[in-house]
Amino acid sequence: MNETNGPDDDTLRDFIREAIREDLGAGRVESVVTRFPPEPNGYLHLGHAKSICLNFGIAEEFDGRCHLRFDDTNPVKEEMEYIESIMEDVRWLGFDWGDHLYYASDNFEQLYDWAEVLIGKGKAYVDDLSADDIRAYRGTLTEAGRNSPFRDRSQDENLDLFRRMRAGDFPDGARVLRAKIDMASGNINLRDPVLYRILHAAHPRTGDAWNIYPTYDFAHGQSDAIEHITHSICTLEFADHRPLYDWLIENLPVPSRPRQIEFSRLSLTHTVLSKRRLMQLVIDGHVRGWDDPRMPTLSGLRRRGIPPAAIRDFASRVAITKTEGTVEVALLEHCTRELLNKTAQRRMAVLTPLKVVIENYPEGGREDLEAINNPEDESAGTRRVPFSRELYIEREDFMEDPPKKFFRLGPGREVRLRYAYFITCTDVIKDDAGQVVELRCTYDPETRGGNAPDGRKVKGTLHWVSAADSLPVEVRLYDHLFTALNPGADSDFLDDLNPDSLTVLKNCRIEPSLAEHPQGETVQFERQGYFCLDPDSAPGKPVFNRAVGLRDTWAKIQAQSGSKG
Repeated sequence: MNETNGPDDDTLRDFIREAIREDLGAGRVESVVTRFPPEPNGYLHLGHAKSICLNFGIAEEFDGRCHLRFDDTNPVKEEMEYIESIMEDVRWLGFDWGDHLYYASDNFEQLYDWAEVLIGKGKAYVDDLSADDIRAYRGTLTEAGRNSPFRDRSQDENLDLFRRMRAGDFPDGARVLRAKIDMASGNINLRDPVLYRILHAAHPRTGDAWNIYPTYDFAHGQSDAIEHITHSICTLEFADHRPLYDWLIENLPVPSRPRQIEFSRLSLTHTVLSKRRLMQLVIDGHVRGWDDPRMPTLSGLRRRGIPPAAIRDFASRVAITKTEGTVEVALLEHCTRELLNKTAQRRMAVLTPLKVVIENYPEGGREDLEAINNPEDESAGTRRVPFSRELYIEREDFMEDPPKKFFRLGPGREVRLRYAYFITCTDVIKDDAGQVVELRCTYDPETRGGNAPDGRKVKGTLHWVSAADSLPVEVRLYDHLFTALNPGADSDFLDDLNPDSLTVLKNCRIEPSLAEHPQGETVQFERQGYFCLDPDSAPGKPVFNRAVGLRDTWAKIQAQSGSKG
């Protein structure tokens, strides 16, 4: 299934927005408040981008607000590094939470008090069963669960044990606090779910203040209520948790009643979006870190040169549905090309240099030629590029014995050098191994600017750089990290890693205008693709990453499917 839908007008339509319109129209809510609630146990990826754009986008569309809240209830896996990276990524994507930054840990004391409320109502109890026994007692999808032998403890005993859990009197795993709901429920999430567990671990924000921590299910809905969230928008795997979400809201004196709505999570071809799998790629050294440009993390995409506007456009085209589906990663590449074609400045770079000597050009001669910065944007203006007797062209733009439809350079052939002159190859210089190392050419001085006054035409136009003025550069070419459309579907996902996902070219040449190119700005290398400067760059040693090539595979996919997309 291909899961995309481009908006037909300025009003986005999906079942979530329709539900919000109904709630507003019926007076059930006065203003819309959403939230993006990441767990700080890893870096954000494209799946999170879909949720970020949805939650912040809805808040903006309905003149409401969106909170950023960290669900930091598991100190074993959470780090300040992740918190800082998440805030950076959300801002980079173009969104701002203003004064509404929250943490689940801000609510620890209130959550604890509400746990005691449930105990006082006879709706929670301390259980001594081990984690394995709790799973065994819970039953299966076809078999009802069994009551714990500790389920009928008195309220006083439960309260005493729970307070001693908080005080640190028991070791990890010795006891838990469970809700008392229904062990025969058809929904396993209602079979006395765990609300608190003992965990003697320091928390990034609260330090050693707590020996027990609430589960995600207990902290999430109540934090929504504390913040007066009106619409708690979650991915589809939380649909079965909604009855528990509602049960807790109904049985606690919370200040508001949020509405949970679920939508399908993002799945992409050639990509894994499981935080556990992404963590494994980093820890095992299959990539160079969370911001490796092959990773689907926002930090990796930023380093690769994908603009945030392209990701927002991608998110707007991906359907908001209740049906799981897979989106072609080519759609993201298409959104990137479409944006950069309009906005990126053009530059010339030669990735596999072959030397050209123009024998009838004056020795020591040099001139500056005018080049267009962006043919899609007249306001981008022009720049000057140096031209000289010795140049570099792409090695693949020359063939000694070219086939009929090869319209580039060959012995005796005439081509156009972009913005410059017509040249004709007159001689081929080879080394002792027979490798072509240099071309001798002549130029027509009457064709300055790339046009012949006598009207003659050439079929080939080549990009080039001046040998004396160009700069050496390393270029990194990225391909899909996985060869399989659905990595891990038939085996270990690591078996599907693409051994050719990164190609490093060491001896490339770029025009001198790129010497002071700023990080974070993506440019088009003419005839090559879109590139940005990598943080690995050092003074005099620039490194460029290819964001995407020029060939639009998405257009081909859409043409084959007969869809407009």
